[in-house]
Amino acid sequence: MAMLPSWQDEKFGSMIRAALWLESVVEEGNIFTKAQLRAAFPDVAQIDRRLRDLRDRGWRIDTSRDDPALKQQEQRYVSKGAEVWIPGQGKVAKHKSSLTPAQRTKVWQDDNFLCRTCGIGMGESYGDGSIELSKLNVARREVVMPDGTVDVQLVTQCKRCGAGDVERQANLGEVLGTIETLTPMERKVLAGWIEADRRTLSPLEKLWGNYRTLPTESRAVVRHALADENN
Repeated sequence: MAMLPSWQDEKFGSMIRAALWLESVVEEGNIFTKAQLRAAFPDVAQIDRRLRDLRDRGWRIDTSRDDPALKQQEQRYVSKGAEVWIPGQGKVAKHKSSLTPAQRTKVWQDDNFLCRTCGIGMGESYGDGSIELSKLNVARREVVMPDGTVDVQLVTQCKRCGAGDVERQANLGEVLGTIETLTPMERKVLAGWIEADRRTLSPLEKLWGNYRTLPTESRAVVRHALADENN
């Protein structure tokens, strides 16, 4: 068996080093924790994501979602895939990076056929004078989990929002943390929006939206009208 390169050799990218770390330190069949992974790569900000990239190259790394015997912070290195440290072996197979029509349709159904970036529905007009109608695609979006790890999840996105798109990142931990600060009434309102999967604007919010569209002179008239009412 050929000797493996050192996983600490920084001439390799972080994904390759993560693969070598699994082979050299963890070894197939053994459990490791996220803390151990981060301790091994303290200077790599997205080492969790680099490890997940190995799955697209045939590596099997189970989490608690795959194996109920694992704790949330644990993963099991099950089997090796492509030997990514060998030039030419790290390329992602096309079938690994694409979705089947059934998978794409399921994502759309789960997202109620709405773009999760701008909210437009499938085949709707953008309302900006353009004759273009929306076309929905499926994008991969980074989600910061409550424990600080980053997960890549599938989400519906229209073609316009995805054009020239830099990688967007959502923060689930931040959303859950903010919910904890809401009053019971605010939680009830939010729960209603979530259940309907749409936000109903109050008359005051609609008025604010209309006010913001006014030119400077017209906004001044509104301010004076409010000032007169308060005097």
